[in-house]
Amino acid sequence: MKLLLQNGRVLDPTTGELVHKDILIEGQTIAKIGTDLNAADPETEVIDLSGKFISAGLIDMHVHLREPGFEQKETIETGTRAAARGGFTTVACMPNTRPVIDSAELVKEVIAKAEQAGYARVLPYGAITVREAGQELTDMAAMKEAGIIGVTDDGVGVQSSKMMKEAMRKAHSLGLPVVAHCEDDSLAKGGCVHDGQFAARFRLKGIPNEAEAVHVGRDILLAEDIGVHYHVCHISAAQSVRLVREAKARGQKVTAEVTPHHLLLCDEDIPEPNAMWKMNPPLRSSRDREALIEGLKDGTIDIIATDHAPHTLEEKAAGMERAPFGIVGLETAFPLLYTHLVLRGVLTLAELVDKMTRKPAEIFGLPYGVLAEGKPADLTVIDLEEERTIDPDTFLSKGRNTPFAGWRVKGWPVLTIMNGKITWNQADTALTFGE
Repeated sequence: MKLLLQNGRVLDPTTGELVHKDILIEGQTIAKIGTDLNAADPETEVIDLSGKFISAGLIDMHVHLREPGFEQKETIETGTRAAARGGFTTVACMPNTRPVIDSAELVKEVIAKAEQAGYARVLPYGAITVREAGQELTDMAAMKEAGIIGVTDDGVGVQSSKMMKEAMRKAHSLGLPVVAHCEDDSLAKGGCVHDGQFAARFRLKGIPNEAEAVHVGRDILLAEDIGVHYHVCHISAAQSVRLVREAKARGQKVTAEVTPHHLLLCDEDIPEPNAMWKMNPPLRSSRDREALIEGLKDGTIDIIATDHAPHTLEEKAAGMERAPFGIVGLETAFPLLYTHLVLRGVLTLAELVDKMTRKPAEIFGLPYGVLAEGKPADLTVIDLEEERTIDPDTFLSKGRNTPFAGWRVKGWPVLTIMNGKITWNQADTALTFGE
């Protein structure tokens, strides 16, 4: 199959400016990038992009697809459809399902279901410990052979330092990164929001910054001598950013991700005890949010990941104290970040795209994330001028749990291509976000 994208705009790699280019895709590969390209083959499908922006396919290294076990919240099919609509061609799914993805058999099952759905490439993480119970290491070697890209007990922190050190040694021997949900239960247990202004006002038990930072510091020390690639999930606290920055300054292989919601919101923005604003880690203080932005800009924080975490509306209706943590993010990440970071001068478009494409591919050793001839034909086409209102009722994800409902944002993905195949085309569907 051949596909020719005409009259699009791409980022010039030297200047960061948008320049007009055509892109020819042959099979699963970008065959040619140039100007005034024509379809020599009459069977080539031609799409006129009318000046829309073309990026390498977006990559999200932290999503929850919920299957197996929580299909009422999300399935691999619905989650990857939402990913494609959001411009993502590759997503990495977390293992805290039921059963936990802690065996080669379950890894293979997830990959097979994603390939059958065909909307986005799914790269599973395997659990660090059996059932994420923190007591026994999983068979990481078998899971690596089955296709995992790293190990994590996301959703819970590995509480035992001894267990984490053993896990790091094993992962390093296999060339696998350790991807850590950093949370000390002795400090965080029972909390539902950040230990700050909002918690005090509504007399809610708070989760202090130290609950995260203590584990970040511990794990950096454990990983230092071993040499394992250590990656911090959904970093949220200023102290954690400082610890990662210091580790990088020493040359240690430490990386970190940050979510759109932690970049754009803080606990002072929460209007009332509404569980649509409940996530883990929680929204921190404005000072923490500023530290995250600074860390993203100076390279301390490497990438942006959504931590897409769908729940049912019934679960979220249980209230701030009893509802589960988490919000969805795949379908809204790029327009939110483009509107509130790029258009406000916090990041350039090139910087934002880099942290959602090339950089995650680089730090996790993936062959994607680059828009160039000879590279995999993973592309995202974005209308930078299109402005819409976020309407959860129109999400393709089963999850409707977002604090961003009603926000009006620009920069919507309109066409997603994975391995040369169109996985989302706004022009071909009647499903649109609220105007």
